Amino acid sequence: MKNKIHKYDFLIVGAGLIGTLTALALQKKNFKVLVIENKNKIPIDKRTLAVNANSKDFLQQLGIWKILKSKPQPINKIIIKDYINAEPLIFTNSKEAMGNVIFNSDLLKITLAKLESLKLLKKNINLNIDQILPSKTILIDKEKYQFKKIILGVGKNIISNPLFKRMTFDKGHYSYVGFFKHNKNHRNTAYEIFNQDGPLAVLPTPYIDNKKSTFIFSTRKKLSFYYLQSLIMKNFANSHGQIKMDKSIYKFPIRPHLQRNNKNFIFIGDSLKSIHPVAGQGWNLGVKDIQTLCNLTDQYPLDFQGFNSIYYSKRIVESTLYLSFTSILNSLYENKKMINQGIIKFGYESLRLLKPLRELFIKNAMGR
Repeated sequence: MKNKIHKYDFLIVGAGLIGTLTALALQKKNFKVLVIENKNKIPIDKRTLAVNANSKDFLQQLGIWKILKSKPQPINKIIIKDYINAEPLIFTNSKEAMGNVIFNSDLLKITLAKLESLKLLKKNINLNIDQILPSKTILIDKEKYQFKKIILGVGKNIISNPLFKRMTFDKGHYSYVGFFKHNKNHRNTAYEIFNQDGPLAVLPTPYIDNKKSTFIFSTRKKLSFYYLQSLIMKNFANSHGQIKMDKSIYKFPIRPHLQRNNKNFIFIGDSLKSIHPVAGQGWNLGVKDIQTLCNLTDQYPLDFQGFNSIYYSKRIVESTLYLSFTSILNSLYENKKMINQGIIKFGYESLRLLKPLRELFIKNAMGR
């Protein structure tokens, strides 16, 4: 029928990792969900994710973890170094891995395939923000739709829209992500190195011979391939041996901010928190966003007037904690004042001596 209106519970804008996982989690709860993506061919890159214990359980519940193509790489040790303290901090966990590293592409291919098979995905759909208000008729592929709730799982373009006010923590950074091969076994060890230009994280990747790692470097500066190559060699030649950098390096803008309560949209995932990509914080917090939303649907009907406000109230404390954690750390290391160095040394020694504090630090670093 020409005037028929397709009525759905949720519209999810963005078919990335968090958007597709949100759709699958809500569909499992028997909600009627549609995902739209503005591209016809969704980019699938070779970056990695550090998946903490909670996120692993979430993927297991969706039946995804067991069908990952590559075997997840466990992290059994985390070494933290900086340019102020002589001795590194070493964190180990003999009971279980301190997270697992997987390829983005493996996970996204699975979630997209599931969406396609369930007919929950429409690609090459371009809509303006003011066109997708909840409970309003929306034209998609020349057909009429109505949605009770609108979820935004994309953020780099949306957050620049003046409709969405935000509290900005700093003037922004760049994130550089890439891979390097080495001739020594990485021994399932992750590294966090606080340089004067920004934090550098290195994670073991899911390759059989344990001789390839990925790096994530956040900085205010625009850097060349040769600078990054020099940085990796300087910090990892001793531990990893002969190093060969992959030519493909991804660069992303980061502008840490907090999204305020919005009555029309539910923001979900790291793209709207813009957390520095240290050990998978943003990704793991994105999974918690999904879990919070799903739990909320068990307690309130979707047409409950305060639904969005309750969602934001449940996420604001943890989001602020992690956002502040990374931003404050970066500011301390980047500002070379004597008082900052004193604070860093005090914190470093406290971590070395106090086990509960070390456990809290690792919890924050992994976004648990």
